[in-house]
Amino acid sequence: MRRRFPLSRLRPAAWLPALALLAGCSFFQAPSQVRGNKVDLDALHALVPGTSTRTDASSLLGSPTAHASFDDNTWIYIGEVTRPEIASTQSVLKQQVVVLTFDQSGVLRDVRTLDKKNSLPVSVVARSTPSPGSSASFMQQLLGNVGRFNAPSESNSVPGGAAPGASE
Repeated sequence: MRRRFPLSRLRPAAWLPALALLAGCSFFQAPSQVRGNKVDLDALHALVPGTSTRTDASSLLGSPTAHASFDDNTWIYIGEVTRPEIASTQSVLKQQVVVLTFDQSGVLRDVRTLDKKNSLPVSVVARSTPSPGSSASFMQQLLGNVGRFNAPSESNSVPGGAAPGASE
């Protein structure tokens, strides 16, 4: 009869590599990263619509991430907290967009705060932009110049010398 070897008799050193591999999955996550311009909420609450100006907003929050496309009176602060995942992708943990709207005289009129719940999914288009020219196959490109050049004739001069057949 054959005796079984109990796993409890294995030395702890034999289990350490397996435990290290399993621990790497959950204990050693990459640190989160702040991207963009994350607005401090205390500084944001210091801005009062109707009394605060562009200068106040700039001194409290810093320069905006972007302005609205056709309106310099709308300032946009975009920030997010991400964590690296497998294959260099980023998972978004928190997302914050603060939109400040000013009137023509530079006085703050509206403050809106948007987060990940307000975001909309964007689908990626799989089309490609065609390049100018013909769409030649690989073999057409490889053999395309065969026979396009003329052989040198006797009337052509030899570079750096006299014409062929000329006597010196």
